[in-house]
Amino acid sequence: MPPKANPLKLNKLQLKTLAILQELAGDPGISERDEGTGGTRITGIPAPHGNHFHVGARVVMSRDATGLTNEGVWLALVRKGVAAAGVFPFSIVVTPAGLGYETGIRDQILHGADH
Repeated sequence: MPPKANPLKLNKLQLKTLAILQELAGDPGISERDEGTGGTRITGIPAPHGNHFHVGARVVMSRDATGLTNEGVWLALVRKGVAAAGVFPFSIVVTPAGLGYETGIRDQILHGADH
């Protein structure tokens, strides 16, 4: 039997935010290993320009990233165990469970950069 899709029952905004945080965790310019949790600490969020921002070679539309500046979303991710408390909105730790969580929407919100 295949694994259950979205076993933590994250809502759409939480899924989008986690997918973006997973991508940010792979950017060494704004992430670092967190020894306390074994996860990855995100230490900054790229500034949007126009209607999007860049994460490595990917582009995220600003409308898909509203959860990055929503403290309630961060707290929900912490409560669900896919993130650990950080300093809103400057840093958050994506736990190993969060790094490995299949959001199912990665390709819908993370686009290939064309510039």
